[in-house]
Amino acid sequence: MPHRNAPLSETGRLRLARCVVDDEWPLRRAAERFQVSATTAKRWADRYRVEGVAGMADRPSRPHHSPTRTPTRTERRIIKVRILRRWGPARIAYLLGLNPATVHRVLTRYRLARLTHLDRATGRNVRRYEHTAPGDLVHVDIKKLGNIPDGGGHRVHGRADGNRNRSAHRDATRPRKLTNRPNLGYQYLHNAVDDHSRLAYTEILPDETRESAAAFWQRAQAFFTDAGITVTRVLTDNGACYRSHLWRDTLAHNGITHKRTRPYRPQTNGKVERFNRTLLDEWAYAQPYTSETERRQALPGWIHSYNHHRGHTALNGLPPASRVPNLTGQYT
Repeated sequence: MPHRNAPLSETGRLRLARCVVDDEWPLRRAAERFQVSATTAKRWADRYRVEGVAGMADRPSRPHHSPTRTPTRTERRIIKVRILRRWGPARIAYLLGLNPATVHRVLTRYRLARLTHLDRATGRNVRRYEHTAPGDLVHVDIKKLGNIPDGGGHRVHGRADGNRNRSAHRDATRPRKLTNRPNLGYQYLHNAVDDHSRLAYTEILPDETRESAAAFWQRAQAFFTDAGITVTRVLTDNGACYRSHLWRDTLAHNGITHKRTRPYRPQTNGKVERFNRTLLDEWAYAQPYTSETERRQALPGWIHSYNHHRGHTALNGLPPASRVPNLTGQYT
């Protein structure tokens, strides 16, 4: 295809060539008539004499011979390392003694998938999915997070001073050890994310027992119900609380099907895993809190912003509330 400012289309080339060859116009006159150089007019006239109308078509600009192109044997080695080890261009280049830009061009030329699109364990393309309606599947997970001492931890005072307040999670069955460190313990973020809308519900609970997990889900289901979402399936990992009879009976009582991921396959529950990461980046570690109370007080506001205002790349820059018309507080 000619560029947008090209003076001649295929039809214009043919007219020029016929003026020179058939009507015997001088090259300069034809070039002036069609507003091109005499060299260009000669090129199209010569092609017309040899190939006729077919010679007026565009030709690829790729050279017939590329002496500096990466040898085929080297390309095969690059592809082999990529497939077997699933490395990026920099590591492959270091192993084979090549320039990373060269490796990148080869990978691009053969249209090999980006590493972010591959499962590192199997090397297969990651199959991404999204259910068609809210409530068709809700992802549930628990994230363990250390508490912040009063006055702030290492993010406020630095690593050396902050480590003095570091908590050691103690087993209640073991004897208490004498220590000058306060036992701050952990908090457990119980999270539920709707697969279709990415609408999220989060609670901070003191443990991850089956009783806490079951009670959390009852409140989470009430939250989704108030938003007009009827939950039909729940996906969790294989944690002990999710394998309990209490969890199974809680879901079954509400007519909800429970699904569990395959062992050692957190990617299956990837939407809530990604939410966990966003939660840590934008709330838990977003600023140097001076106490655990301060951080907990900031959570409801962040959850509201996430559900109602924060743009989501998977939703074309719109917030989850855009897919849940009955969600209250959307414009507050």
